[in-house]
Amino acid sequence: MAERKLLVLFGSQTGTAQDTAERIGREAKRRHFQCRVEALDSYDVANLINELLVVFVCATTGQGDPPDNMKMFWRFLFRKNLPPGSLCQLDYAVLGLGDSSYPKFNFVAKKLHKRVLQLGGNPLLPVALGDDQHDLGPDAVVDPWLLALWDKILALYPLTPGLEIISPDVCLPPKYTLHYLAEDSPHPDGGLLQPTAPRAVPSELHPFAARVVSNQRVTAESHFQDVRLIEFDVTGSGITFSAGDVVMIQPQNCPEDVQQFCQLLRLDPDRRFVLKPTEPGTSLPALLPQPCTIRHLVTHYLDISCVPRRSFFELLSYFSTNELEREKLQEFSSAQGQEELYSYCNRPRRTTLEALWDFPHTTCAIPPEYLLDLIPRIRPRAFSIASSLLAHPDRIQILMAVVRYKTRLSKPRRGLCSTWLASLNPEQGDVQVPLWVKKGGMKFPADPDTPVIMIGPGTGVAPFRAAIQERVAQGCRGNCLFFGCRQKSKDFYCQAEWEELVTKGFLTLFTAFSRDQEEKVYVQHRIQENRRVVWELLSSRNAHVYLAGR
Repeated sequence: MAERKLLVLFGSQTGTAQDTAERIGREAKRRHFQCRVEALDSYDVANLINELLVVFVCATTGQGDPPDNMKMFWRFLFRKNLPPGSLCQLDYAVLGLGDSSYPKFNFVAKKLHKRVLQLGGNPLLPVALGDDQHDLGPDAVVDPWLLALWDKILALYPLTPGLEIISPDVCLPPKYTLHYLAEDSPHPDGGLLQPTAPRAVPSELHPFAARVVSNQRVTAESHFQDVRLIEFDVTGSGITFSAGDVVMIQPQNCPEDVQQFCQLLRLDPDRRFVLKPTEPGTSLPALLPQPCTIRHLVTHYLDISCVPRRSFFELLSYFSTNELEREKLQEFSSAQGQEELYSYCNRPRRTTLEALWDFPHTTCAIPPEYLLDLIPRIRPRAFSIASSLLAHPDRIQILMAVVRYKTRLSKPRRGLCSTWLASLNPEQGDVQVPLWVKKGGMKFPADPDTPVIMIGPGTGVAPFRAAIQERVAQGCRGNCLFFGCRQKSKDFYCQAEWEELVTKGFLTLFTAFSRDQEEKVYVQHRIQENRRVVWELLSSRNAHVYLAGR
């Protein structure tokens, strides 16, 4: 009888595709499959020719781009020298997650399905096109598609005689077991910010501990929005970047939330533990030191401020000792309860920590070893770099709006990363932030004589500040910036810097202050007013046009 092995590979940007892939992994275990769930770029793609059964789950990002954690796989799969029949032994299915408000809806899933078919793969089902715009979200497509998928798979790989599908009433074992250490055991030095190995370029697995040099508010105190210009010292990191590149920052939870979480779950934050995989072949979480304290796990790893997903409530329902709470949790994790869940969680942007407060009997009964199954890890945040190494050697600057908004919940919603960064005060000692740099999607012209027209309203001006600094340092004068904000006196970022460059002849600046007069004026109005200048640059001088911001 054929070996009952299933591989689930995912490409995920925000965590939704990973969450769906892990759901398929759990459903496979209930059907007694040996199942591995892996990010596409963590998998050795050369082994794909030996696989018999694979489910791909992939999101589409931006304008039809693959997520960051499947880009290497994507490049390999589309190599022209791959033989047409190389995947002829593979039974496969592709589940796409996208948003139909974008023109290239689920482009990656459709293209992947077609390419595996070209290489000889045998599709079990048509590609599934999950849609964020549906009233019930992607699950409206995912739920019926998975039922059909399991029918197909079980027809090919029937259950071993005597075995039955594990009932949904039974809680599956956790991914890891958690072993507390004796309180008097020795304390090795551990932490997220280990020094980067010599000559290793900082990355997600090895971030650089950058010192915060300055953290300056650049909007007037009376302005509704707090925007910061933050500078990091990257001396000795080996980090290099160009205008248009992106800095990735790994944020952490605030001490008050960590304390609340530990109190709710009755956890001792100073207790140390080691993790052991439940199944052989499962790797340990890369960013967690071993041994680790509960405080470190909750501060640096568990995303207790994210909006919880359906799978969170499903797992939570198994631990509930209170009938009312269990019924509500089961409703939130059912297909019929998705509208109710959306109203409870997504619409008001309720956090995981707040949801745990609403289910107190269940929360205090959560076994600690399930924490890593229950709550996803904190994801890094991307910021456009707002400075050039040519103007500021060994420094990275970002221009960051502190995210704060109201929903129907009484407490204002706050962005995890921006709130944390805004709270850091370099005058109160050595403050460090884990970061690394990634190539951005913007490339500025190599020829210094090519003019650039940059349209950057609000914090969208950040990559253009980097470009202008870089080009001015190289002696380029063809820099044209359209900048827009609300009021000249309140949120005109980098005003003195722009005005100095205008005086020196390095910059042509057009500004739109939308609220400084009765009629609202935006950058598009300034472009229209100056259309002759713009057309001259485009038609006679082959200018490049760049647009950033919302």
